[in-house]
Amino acid sequence: MIKRYLSTFALAFGLLLGTSAVMAEGPDLPSAGTNLRDTASLQRGAHLFFNYCVGCHSLKYMRYERIADDLGLTEDDVMNNFNFTGGKFGDPVISHMPADDAQKFFGKAPPDLSLEVSAKGPDWVFAYLNSFYLDPKSPIGWNNLILPNAAMPFPLWELQGEQVPVMAAAKAGDDPQIEKLKLAHQGRLTPEQYQQATRDLTNFLEYVSDPAALQRRHYGIWVVLFLLAFTFLAYLLKKEYWKDIH
Repeated sequence: MIKRYLSTFALAFGLLLGTSAVMAEGPDLPSAGTNLRDTASLQRGAHLFFNYCVGCHSLKYMRYERIADDLGLTEDDVMNNFNFTGGKFGDPVISHMPADDAQKFFGKAPPDLSLEVSAKGPDWVFAYLNSFYLDPKSPIGWNNLILPNAAMPFPLWELQGEQVPVMAAAKAGDDPQIEKLKLAHQGRLTPEQYQQATRDLTNFLEYVSDPAALQRRHYGIWVVLFLLAFTFLAYLLKKEYWKDIH
């Protein structure tokens, strides 16, 4: 019996190490620096999503009403500024792009982004939004370092501007590799402002991936305070029971 438990533990530990090694081999990603407690950031991220993303991407697990409640917005705020599809306040956020048009323009329907951050992590999404560059060989004119040959044009180009690749020095016979991206033409935002904008957008998508996290963090403070108070009372009770025992 003990040998069986030891074997099971060794197998689980080996799988954990293997998973860690695979994750370690992935690309180094910049930190998104998201903060779900920053309501202003979540509101700005929602504004960006509904102005630049909802034309193609849905949030089928998120309702307009829930966004209003969680982000401290009124029904008028949400319906006047975020609802471009004619949906009702209690409806989920569904893009109005017809599936046939999506297939025609992109070769496949754009993915729903409800669980994008849960699937890939906020750092990946943040890096992706900062890694578009002009590519004349691409049929859509854009490419991406994080997700090469993505069938997606760059929706935020007017904010960031146009990046171009800087190629690394290659040895004879080797294929040229992109060393970094350089901003050739600045958009409406400075590089610092654009990074903050994509951080806000990533923050909003992280909230969308797990909206209950806001409530858990709020309740967590009260749970910790309750445990501290309970521990103090238990300590006083223990002293009272044991005061006559030497």
